[in-house]
Amino acid sequence: MPGHADIDRASLELARAIAARIDADPSLVSIARENLSRWKTRNADAPSLIQCYEEWERILDCGWDHARGALLAETEEGQRLRQNSPFPGILSPREVWAIKRACREHVAGT
Repeated sequence: MPGHADIDRASLELARAIAARIDADPSLVSIARENLSRWKTRNADAPSLIQCYEEWERILDCGWDHARGALLAETEEGQRLRQNSPFPGILSPREVWAIKRACREHVAGT
């Protein structure tokens, strides 16, 4: 059973793959903005979620370099931000599962 550290490690690996994809095609940031807009409408009655979405909007407003740093930060703040990452859709489901599988296999092999 994976622990919090294992989940955080997988989240960071996903973030690294997302960052690499956006580095190659910065227009993909629009997917994150669209996700946030849709989620704000869908979860309008959940103030804590709206607060997270607005925080990501402010981060994205500072530009991709800033957002990239926040997404990849190996800190408690980075872990917290990755828990509500607005980047679903950047990687295919197959890519996400491959990264998660590799992380599980790494944990099982240690």
